[in-house]
Amino acid sequence: MPIINVQLLEGRSEEKIAEVIQNITNTVSETLDSPKENIRVIVTEIPKTHWGKAGKPMSQK
Repeated sequence: MPIINVQLLEGRSEEKIAEVIQNITNTVSETLDSPKENIRVIVTEIPKTHWGKAGKPMSQK
């Protein structure tokens, strides 16, 4: 059973998150010839204060 973890910065709509889940599920299903029912996608939204780039939190960019 494939389990895919996706980490994103917070702020995307529920519709966009659902679209990502669907697209990842379809791609993994086709690539691995695995039933969609066996694929798990976990989306974790990270607060911008907890995501750093170039030494600064994304909340400061």
